[in-house]
Amino acid sequence: MPAPNLDVAVIGEIYVDHVFSGFTRWPAPGEEVTTEAYTREVGGGAAATACGLARLDRTVALVGLVGADDRDWFAAGLARYGVAPDGLRIGNGASGTTISVSTAQDRSFFTHIGVNRDVGALAAGEGLAVLLSARHVHFAMPVPRAVAEQVLPALKTAGITTSLDMGYQPEWLADPANRATLAAVDYLIPNEKEAELLCGSTDVEAFFDAAEALGIAHPMVKLGVRGAAAREDGHTVAVAPPPVDAVDATGAGDAFDAGFVDALLDGTDSKTRLQRGCITGSLSTRQPGALAAIPDRHELRSTHDRFY
Repeated sequence: MPAPNLDVAVIGEIYVDHVFSGFTRWPAPGEEVTTEAYTREVGGGAAATACGLARLDRTVALVGLVGADDRDWFAAGLARYGVAPDGLRIGNGASGTTISVSTAQDRSFFTHIGVNRDVGALAAGEGLAVLLSARHVHFAMPVPRAVAEQVLPALKTAGITTSLDMGYQPEWLADPANRATLAAVDYLIPNEKEAELLCGSTDVEAFFDAAEALGIAHPMVKLGVRGAAAREDGHTVAVAPPPVDAVDATGAGDAFDAGFVDALLDGTDSKTRLQRGCITGSLSTRQPGALAAIPDRHELRSTHDRFY
């Protein structure tokens, strides 16, 4: 088998993100509120993680579907971060679109799924060749079981490691058929709400016990402003995030994934994986949107040296 030409292939849903922030209150029905804080950027968890990895000098391709009218715009946006557009394919319909609206206390999303509905078929179809060209594949999506049964064994046979951030997907997580997928990936990267869906408890140790019972390798969980935790060799490892003046937490979990996967590629221990994830996740919140404040390799190292 030829040597991989990518460090990471990231596959998942891709969106045109319209991000509005800086509102002091939510409007009442029929009212209008205005803000000067607006940005339009490539969005979706897959794009945020891919761009975060590219900022850390990893060679990355994003695999996903976009509308025909937006393909060049997506490719140009990804190129600014050094992400290869090799895995972008034209879907049958309009691009996925999300409007994010936030105040200092809360945020809400309005989303059109668009061509993202077919990304599972892409993974098992023409996108598979791109996945097989990487050292590591990160799934930023709830992988359909039929797709997992086809794709995960092919990646394992090729010696390619895998990680999964399925997002908040109650129905997918409740489906017993997907337990085999959770056990088949090398690294599951849930947040605490997703972990609660899996174990029925907000207790981290309860999740780790449930994860081990399900056969999940290397159990860990993202804990938001409290950092992250993992169980390694029967012991719990907890890491706090570096302090930042947070402006917008959009995409922070996906930025965490970038730091976590970057550490995986270096063969580090669980503590270092959590530390890098906490750094990239925390620093990504310093500006509106998911991409504007993601750190580069120098900032990752300097933050690590100062805080840890």
